[in-house]
Amino acid sequence: MGRVGVDVYPLQTGVGLAEVASFGKYLGGSPTNVAVAAARYGRSAAVITKTGRDPFGDYVRTALAGYGVDVRFVGTSDIAPTPVTFCEIFPPDDFPLYFYRLPKAPDLDIRPDELDLGAVREAAVFWITGTGLSEEPSRAATLAALEARAKAGVTVFDLDWRPMFWADPADARALYARALRQTTVAVGNLDEVEVATGEREPYAAARALLAAGVELAVVKQGPRGVLAMGRDGVAVEVAPVPVDVVNGLGAGDAFGGALCHGLLSGWDTRRTVSFANAAGAIVAGRLACSEAMPVESEVNAKLDEVLRGV
Repeated sequence: MGRVGVDVYPLQTGVGLAEVASFGKYLGGSPTNVAVAAARYGRSAAVITKTGRDPFGDYVRTALAGYGVDVRFVGTSDIAPTPVTFCEIFPPDDFPLYFYRLPKAPDLDIRPDELDLGAVREAAVFWITGTGLSEEPSRAATLAALEARAKAGVTVFDLDWRPMFWADPADARALYARALRQTTVAVGNLDEVEVATGEREPYAAARALLAAGVELAVVKQGPRGVLAMGRDGVAVEVAPVPVDVVNGLGAGDAFGGALCHGLLSGWDTRRTVSFANAAGAIVAGRLACSEAMPVESEVNAKLDEVLRGV
């Protein structure tokens, strides 16, 4: 549930937007990319979101259907056009984003009375984001969905901290706390876990997320890899997968879709996080986000390379 749009990415790297001559158009939006990534593993996936009433909205629906993602919950809002997002690509670790979502993006116009709460309750995995809490009526809809779901199955909170989407970023901590009480898995990088818990040290942040109510805390540490900790206090650390980075923006969403696949498969935490880590590395080595999501055989091949030290 949450953000959707069109990513307009430069086809030249190492130069600013003012100098870019050509662009590629791709489906975008973090939870949308997660759904696409999960569908690549053969999972049944859908997105609760909204587009504008424009050709880019038509493109979003066509692209989702092409990736095997159900579009029945993709609504239309008249408040604004479908958002577009530009980026600049300066490998290996500088990818500025420029969001065109003003005055308000259609995906923030999701209303509680529009939700199919039966579908929310019945999903094996339900995924929400911090951006969905940033503004009304999406905030109320997200919290209503969590309340109706009542921690059924796997309920994931992608902390997804985007301060530019918040009128007052100071509101985030309390709203994140409300969402954490109603979710089973929390996923975030160091900046995001700090916003949610006040803790930046990975182990302290993981323990704080568990104390807030989740069953599994996943802390992405960038070049230090990933830490996952369950309610039993057992921690799993997975080293980063070496990759020649092309565009790091889709790696977290690839990680998310693979995490869902591992959790649905009943894998243990180490196998799940290792698989997700490898999926993220694959996408970091590609230009696009949704289009770049791997299938299971590609991820397993990458894991084999890591084991062989290739």
